[in-house]
Amino acid sequence: MTQEIKVLLKDKAWARWTALVLVALMMFFAYMFVDVMGPIKSLLLPDLGWNSTAYGTYRASEYFLNVCGFLIVAGFILDKMGIRFTGVLSASLMVIGAGIKLYGISDLFAGSALAEWLDTWWVSMPASAKMASLGFMIFGCGCEMAGTTVSKTIAKWFKGKEMALAMGLEMAIARIGVFVIFSISPMIAESMGSVVAPVAFCTVLLLIGLICYCIFCVLDTKLDRQLGAAASDEEGEEEFKASDIKKIFSSHIFWVVALLCVLYYSAIFPFQAYGAEMLQCNLDGISAQQASDIFRWFPVGAAIITIFLGNFLDRKGKGATMLILGAILLIACHLIFALLLPVTHSEVLAYSTIIVLGISFALVPAALWPSVPKIIEEKVLGSAYCLIFWVQNIGLCLVPLLIGAVLDSVNATNPGVVAAKNQIEAMKAAGVDNPDVFIPYNYTIPMLIFACFGVLALLLAIYLKALDKRKHYGLEAPNIKASVLAEEAEVESAEE
Repeated sequence: MTQEIKVLLKDKAWARWTALVLVALMMFFAYMFVDVMGPIKSLLLPDLGWNSTAYGTYRASEYFLNVCGFLIVAGFILDKMGIRFTGVLSASLMVIGAGIKLYGISDLFAGSALAEWLDTWWVSMPASAKMASLGFMIFGCGCEMAGTTVSKTIAKWFKGKEMALAMGLEMAIARIGVFVIFSISPMIAESMGSVVAPVAFCTVLLLIGLICYCIFCVLDTKLDRQLGAAASDEEGEEEFKASDIKKIFSSHIFWVVALLCVLYYSAIFPFQAYGAEMLQCNLDGISAQQASDIFRWFPVGAAIITIFLGNFLDRKGKGATMLILGAILLIACHLIFALLLPVTHSEVLAYSTIIVLGISFALVPAALWPSVPKIIEEKVLGSAYCLIFWVQNIGLCLVPLLIGAVLDSVNATNPGVVAAKNQIEAMKAAGVDNPDVFIPYNYTIPMLIFACFGVLALLLAIYLKALDKRKHYGLEAPNIKASVLAEEAEVESAEE
């Protein structure tokens, strides 16, 4: 049977790129849901009564269960049950969590007995924020599990081929979701007069993402049948043992990569949660829509460079070098937001810095994730990705809490902030449901914190490159095998 199949499904370009689009769409919709409240953060206090600490707690909740061990369990599930089962499970968890969050911020929940009960404890945080956090926790389990599943899926379908390009494109497609949601979330909220509407819209999209992944499962089942693995979801999965996790934890380079990941992403994803409001505060109080229109260009730089970067990494390598360059750009951008933008109030500077930060966001992931299969055995690759995500989630859980607390602490005596909050309270007391009041936070210290994460990431990236040079892990080597490149060269010569 094996001899009869000369060309596997994944060897056909149309099939593997179709598979990529289907799984990328699921992540595209997931990323939209993650950041749906970021562009309208300034509306949450007047609309839902959430201050920065409550919002930071809500953002941190996405990662809470993952940090408590769910991602480790997800690694076992992925390596034992395979990418099809795990992908459908993760997409379903995202839909369920989104539904709970939507209910938590709706008028239906606001007058319920459950809301009244939730208001009796932890009184500093509104009941709607508590319920939304519960839903976001469940969504976060599904989202992070989906991220690791997609990484293993691409490793399976693109091994020995355009892996860096595929992973880069998947991330670019997903992060274009940031561009889309920062474009439309304020518009939807303004047109419908509520922050609930954009959340409802993204919840429906998550359901469509689940359908897309189910369609991918049909393709993957056919591929496994060609591989002679119809009875199992992954080749060699029966060889996986829980004890193999010890090998991952005992790997020195695994921890270097994991720590680099958590430091870099801690300066990116939490920043997305506060970026639009930061621009509002540093550009003389522009509207939420105007700030979102600037910030939405953040992933565009990544999308533009990803195709060229992925092709370069696949054919030429230099992955460790790209990690260093990405960290340098990250530091420079956050320092500009912290020190220059509040002084210049320049929209041109804001636009250019956002785009450069997006380029940094392309450099690091496109180089980092294809490097993991080079240092980890394939049979525990899913667990390795999940463990890296677990370490990453520790930072992503704590940093939003830190930034929210710092914002409220630094601005506790800020005259403009105090006056704005008093105005909101007075307007609500007068019967105004959604007071349109801008709160001028000082974002200097939060931006410097993000820059410090970048400095630590840069030091680790330099160490990783030195380690690769000494141990020959192949992090600087091309992802496409030399034999494949030679065959392509022969074809090009024959055509000429």
